[in-house]
This record gives sequence, C-alpha cells and structure tokens, in this order.
Amino acid sequence: MNLFYAPGIIGETYTLDEVESKHAVQVLRLKEGDEIILLNGTGIIYTASVVKAHHKKCEVSILASKVMPERNCKLHIAVAPTKNNDRFEWFLEKATEIGVSSVTPVICDRSERRATNHERFDKVIIAAMKQSMHAFKPVLNLQTDFRQFILNSAPGFIAHCMDTPKMPLKQCNFDPKGVSVLIGPEGDFTAEEVAFAVQNGWTPVSLGSSRLRTETAALVAVHTVNLMMDNS
Repeated sequence: MNLFYAPGIIGETYTLDEVESKHAVQVLRLKEGDEIILLNGTGIIYTASVVKAHHKKCEVSILASKVMPERNCKLHIAVAPTKNNDRFEWFLEKATEIGVSSVTPVICDRSERRATNHERFDKVIIAAMKQSMHAFKPVLNLQTDFRQFILNSAPGFIAHCMDTPKMPLKQCNFDPKGVSVLIGPEGDFTAEEVAFAVQNGWTPVSLGSSRLRTETAALVAVHTVNLMMDNS
C-alpha cells in the first residue's frame, strides 16, 4: 500500500499537501476509493481512503489509526556537514532507516561546507521515513556553530581521531532518555575544540581503529548506540 507523509492530522479527513497530492494523483494514478497509509511523523500510522483525487489538494478520509511505541533511545547526532552534499544526504537517509531521533549540522573550525540546505535535507529524511515505514520522523535542527552547540546542549560523547585517552563508544553507558554523539569534519576536530567540549562535560570516544569519513563515522555511531540499547 502507498505511504504518504501527513503531519498535523486532526479529525476524520485530511488534505495532502501539493507535493504528496501530485505524487498520489499524477504519479501513482490513485482514484476515489483507493486506500493509502499516512504517517504523521509523531508516532501514529493511519489507514485512509481517497475521497477527492485532486492533483494539488488530494482529500482523504481516515479509516483507522494505530499508535506505535516510541524508540528505545532518543539518539541525537550532531555532525559536521560534508563538502559533498550527496554524502551528507546519504547519511541522513541511512540514519533515518536505522533509527535516529534528531540531527544537528554543526559548523566546526575545519568545516569545508558552512551552509546547508535545510529544506532539501528534510525532504531526504521524509523520503527515508516513508521508505522504511518509521512512525517517527527525525527532527532536523538548524545548523549551528560548534561552540554554541556545546554551550547549549546537554553533555554527550565526542568522537575524534587524536591520539589521546578515550574509550570505545560501544563500551559507554547510554541514558535512554537522551544520547548525543558529536562527529567532526574531514580532518577532524581541532585540539581546541575537543578540549572545549571536554571542559563542558563531553566524553571523548573512539569509533574503532579505522579512520572513517564523516558520514561513515556518523552512521557507525547511529548503529552502535541502537545496537547497544536494543541489547540492554
């Protein structure tokens, strides 16, 4: 059955936005009476029926709803945007499929990309949410400066490649109420950035012996936290 993103459902009817309406009517050729699935992004999956197949304002009637359980862990990944947008979008897609609660693009001293397309990235997340049929849409926060992020966030884990004491992420204890992992740019965090994070309560961690690309490191962090929480 076809899936659509439908935030803010209230009552027994809903009108898909123009993008979803066009996809439903012009691409999928849905007609009155066809049943679809709606995801509101906050934990509810709806079964609905098309009542007006309009390519800009497709109206549906809600037939049933199911409340899905929340994830085992609220995972927040803060990561420096990659120079190549495709690689960052790949991370957003795969992280959404595996399971992440929120993502924050963080601009660091060595960041090669200092501007992000929030709308484009959010569309990637929505597409991945629908493809994997996740009931909860990850929150994409606006990009922020590294030091502002550290000062405004609860302490978490900062992964870096410098030869200084740190413990493997897979051996850390995670609070299911909220886990944050910070991943740096290609070229890593500066020593000053790591020191600033540690001074503000962040724990240095390692993701393994290999030197990973930014998007790979971020995905490894997502997988590691999910695996550990699922097995706890």
